[in-house]
Amino acid sequence: MNEKIINISLANPRGFCAGVERAILIVEEALKKYGAPIYVRNEVVHNSYVINNLKEKGAIFVNNIEKIPPGSHVIFSAHGVSKAIRVSAKKFNLISIDATCPLVTKVHNEVHRLHDDNYHIVMIGHKGHPEVEGTMGQIEKNSPKASIHLIESINDVENLPIISTEKISYVSQTTLSVDDTSKIIKSLKAKFPDIKEPKSSDICYATQNRQDAVKTMLGKQDLIFVVGSINSSNSNRLAEIANQHKVKAILIDNMDLFDQSSLKNKKNIGITAGASAPEILVQQLISEIKKVSSVRITEINGVEENIIFKLPVI
Repeated sequence: MNEKIINISLANPRGFCAGVERAILIVEEALKKYGAPIYVRNEVVHNSYVINNLKEKGAIFVNNIEKIPPGSHVIFSAHGVSKAIRVSAKKFNLISIDATCPLVTKVHNEVHRLHDDNYHIVMIGHKGHPEVEGTMGQIEKNSPKASIHLIESINDVENLPIISTEKISYVSQTTLSVDDTSKIIKSLKAKFPDIKEPKSSDICYATQNRQDAVKTMLGKQDLIFVVGSINSSNSNRLAEIANQHKVKAILIDNMDLFDQSSLKNKKNIGITAGASAPEILVQQLISEIKKVSSVRITEINGVEENIIFKLPVI
């Protein structure tokens, strides 16, 4: 009787992006320099394994900046924060360390320039996501200048309270891909022919690269595992791409969630990981699959990422 073999195809690139690596390093270096505890506003990146690891090293994650003892160090997450949060940090005599991804900072700077030039700004993104809250929070709600509006769908475009003769521009949540935003942007251009586009793409290179990598696996896999946390926007998008193309995708945050029955009658399995998911979880998943079957592992060729973001002064 022939031994069952599962072919595992590993997407490339997968896992950590430069912004995530930078944010984690900032927390680790701050702990080394100042000792525990180091406070972090919100999750520095959206991955439970990473967060638990940093907690063990002495990081304390808080949602409310008022809960941090005065004089403490506070790290702002990779998703960025609003102006109000920065003001609050100073008010409570906190020592701020900024782990905002440089690509998110680029969008913030763009929002500042547009606002200073009296543009109405449309933000394409997901309501409630910390990056969206941070970017929209670059403009004060009672600002006498032009406004900023969040849209999530084509329907939202029709409801924008802006007339076509006004100055208008748009920016995008970085963890959305070109595919995610293309239809919305097309609708914006149809309604506002003179809308100002960003000077360069707001889309994170890592988001697009990981989505493109998943697309190369479509039609070749019986099942695709996406390693990542449920609150990770880019991880969820990877699973959605597979599901939209009729390929079953399972988002898996930790190996306690692994179900051996998901491998039943599966011969070809693809594995990828969101930009905030560490490679160790991919290897743990492979180990779980090996408990069920012999495996043949193939690394799929993909875009080579060599971007490195410098650390701030800590």
